[in-house]
Amino acid sequence: MTPRTGSSSSKNGAPFSYRPRLGLEMEMVVADAQSGASLPVRSYFEALAAVKRRKGVECEPYYLDGRCVGLSTSRADCGLDNGFNLLETALAPIEGGKGGLYRLADAANAELADTLSALQADGACVLSASQHPTCGRDAEWYRRVCVSRPIYRELREYRGWHHWEGIDAKAQNGANTSVPVRDAIRALNVAVALAPAGIALFANSPIESGRISGYKENRMRLWPRVFAPARFPGDLYLSRYPARPFRDLADFFRWMFGPGTVTRGLPLELSDDYKAAPTALPEGDPCLQDFLRAARWPARRMDNGQGVDLVPHAQHFEYSQIGQFLDARLRYKLHAPPSLEDILRAWEQDGGLEALFEQCGADAYIEARGPGAAFADADLLEEAGDEAARSVIVAPSAMQAGLLGNLDEACRLLRDRTWEGLGALREPAMRFGLAHEGVRSLCAEVLAIAWDGLDAGDRRWLAYPEFVLATGRSAADRMLDTWVSAAGEPEARMRAVLSRHAALHPDVFEGQTRYRV
Repeated sequence: MTPRTGSSSSKNGAPFSYRPRLGLEMEMVVADAQSGASLPVRSYFEALAAVKRRKGVECEPYYLDGRCVGLSTSRADCGLDNGFNLLETALAPIEGGKGGLYRLADAANAELADTLSALQADGACVLSASQHPTCGRDAEWYRRVCVSRPIYRELREYRGWHHWEGIDAKAQNGANTSVPVRDAIRALNVAVALAPAGIALFANSPIESGRISGYKENRMRLWPRVFAPARFPGDLYLSRYPARPFRDLADFFRWMFGPGTVTRGLPLELSDDYKAAPTALPEGDPCLQDFLRAARWPARRMDNGQGVDLVPHAQHFEYSQIGQFLDARLRYKLHAPPSLEDILRAWEQDGGLEALFEQCGADAYIEARGPGAAFADADLLEEAGDEAARSVIVAPSAMQAGLLGNLDEACRLLRDRTWEGLGALREPAMRFGLAHEGVRSLCAEVLAIAWDGLDAGDRRWLAYPEFVLATGRSAADRMLDTWVSAAGEPEARMRAVLSRHAALHPDVFEGQTRYRV
C-alpha cells in the first residue's frame, strides 16, 4: 500500500497535505477443494485474468522464470507470497476517514470473490487459516512450490536463513493504515507493543504438520526458526521485541540499520522492487549506515558473482526499509526524494528525519503483521452469526485504524502497562490466546480504545474481535474443535476442517457489499 500522505511542503514549494488511506494485504492459504491438502496453483492466474477481463478490469501479468506469478490491476496486485500454495492480494489504497472501512470491505470482498472463482480452475479453495494444518516443510516440497525470486537465493545461501520454514502457507491479514509523519514513531510503538492483542484475537493456526502445535497462533513462531541459524545475529535481533520504544525516526533507523546489523543485498540499478531486482552484496558485510557514509563500496553481484562498485544513493535508504520482522512495520514512500547528504544530515538531528520526510511528502503507513489470516467460513457463520462473519475480513484494519485514530489513549496504555510488561504478553498471546487472563484484559482495553477511535458508522467492523473477546473463542479454538472431533488420520481430519473452515464466497452475505469498486 502507498497511501497519499505528508504535510508541510515539497522542495519546490508545492504543498503535501495528509489524506488518510487504508490498505489490506490478504494472504490466502490454498487447499485442494476435495481433500483439503495444500495445493500449488497452476491455472489460477490465467483464470483470474479471464475473470477480471469479463468485468472490464484491465490486468497485466508478470512473470518469473517464464511462469506467471501475478496480475497487476488498478485495484490490486494479485500475486503470491513465498510459494505457489499461498496467494497474496494487495489492495490499492482506499480513501480513509468516515466510511473508509466500508470501502475497504467492498474492495476486499470483490477481490476475494474473483480469487475464489478463479481457483475453481485448479479445483482449489481458500482456507480460513493462518497456516495450512497438514502441509509439510521438507526440501522436496520447498523446491516444488517456492516462488523463484532472486532475493531468496541471498537469504538461503548467503545469509543462511531457513526460508523453507514458512513454506507451509503461513498467512496473515495485513492491515495497512496511513499516519501523518509527525505521528509515525508513536504509531509504530503502539502497533508493536499492542500486537499481543491482535495475535490473540485473530489466532488461527493451532495445527502444524498434522499435529496439534500447543499454540493458538503457531504461525508467529516462524521468525526464530528462520533466523536463529542465520549467519548474522542481527537478522534475529531485527525480529525481536525492542528493548525500549523508539524515540524518533532517527532512533528507529539506527536500530534497523546501525552497528550489529548487516545490510541486505542492494539493487544494481535504482529500484524499490525488493523481491525481484538484481542485487549485489557489499564486501565485508557492513551495516547500511556505514555503507551510506562511504563514497563507494566494493560488492559482488548475487546473480553471477562478478565484482562491482556500489555508489551509495538515497534510494538505498528507502529500498532497505523492509529489513526487519517485528509484529508491525513502518513503511513509507518519498515523493520528492532527498539527496543522500540530506538524509545523513537529518539522521544526526533529533526529529531531523521527521522534518525531512514531511518536506519530501512522505507516504507513511503502519503495516500490521500479527493478525492471522481469517475469512468467513461455515463454522464462524453458525457460531457467531452474520455480523461477525461479515466483519472478519477487515476487522484487523478496523482495530488498527481505531487505535491510530485514538493515538493519545493508545500511548497512555503503553505507559500504564509499561513497554516491558506488554512485551511479556506476546508469548502467552501466541500460546494461550484469550485463555490467558493478562492477554484477555489487554484485548478488552485495546478494543475499547479502538472503538473510541472510529467513526460511529465504522464500529460495526469490530464485530468479529468483539465476538472473540466475549466468548473467549478465537478461530484457533473453533478449528481445534473440528480437528479433535474428527476421527482418523490427519488426512481424514483435514477433510473435516475443509468442510467447516473453507472461506465462503462473499455472495453468502447478500446486501453486505455490492462490490462497488
